[in-house]
Amino acid sequence: MKIVCIGRNYAAHVRELNNAMPDEPVIFIKPDSAVLRNNAPFFIPEFTQDVHHEIEVVVKIKKNGKSIPVQFAADYYDEITVGIDFTARDLQSKLKEKGLPWEKAKGFDHSAVIGKFIPKAGLNIHQLDFHLTKNGDVVQQGNTEMMMHSVDEVIAHVSQYFMLKTGDLIFTGTPEGVGPVAFGDELKGFLGDTQLFRCAVR
Repeated sequence: MKIVCIGRNYAAHVRELNNAMPDEPVIFIKPDSAVLRNNAPFFIPEFTQDVHHEIEVVVKIKKNGKSIPVQFAADYYDEITVGIDFTARDLQSKLKEKGLPWEKAKGFDHSAVIGKFIPKAGLNIHQLDFHLTKNGDVVQQGNTEMMMHSVDEVIAHVSQYFMLKTGDLIFTGTPEGVGPVAFGDELKGFLGDTQLFRCAVR
């Protein structure tokens, strides 16, 4: 199982980090050791002083696919959830300054929170509200219609470069409002009004 992540997929988030607008989806990958499930706590790693939350809609691939046409992409997933792409922002900035890959800042252990998956049947995947609360306050909120590249477009694009396999997870990008977490914070992720994960920061 691999975790494919899409960066810079919401224009407001691109602007808040002063990044260039991409012409196509920005792809990076987290290892399976990054997964954090079942509302387990997140422990801030010793190598960073600035871990940021990034809530995202996540889809689970249900069958193998390669070079998937965008019009058939919806046939490759039945379940969705929300998750967090935790980012060691201080480490990422140092790596970017040197022109080095981001993996250490993005793919560290338990950096990919996964919520409870729900069926996509009856939902409009292209118009889903989602949000993240920190200690009860909404800190990020978005709607999938704000994506620069839709879920189906992302699946089609990714599958040109990597064969997608059953059980693979795709993080589809984060809206604006990313920010730091600290010991004692409680994060909750929602799709619409439905809470799909809770994560205590330790």
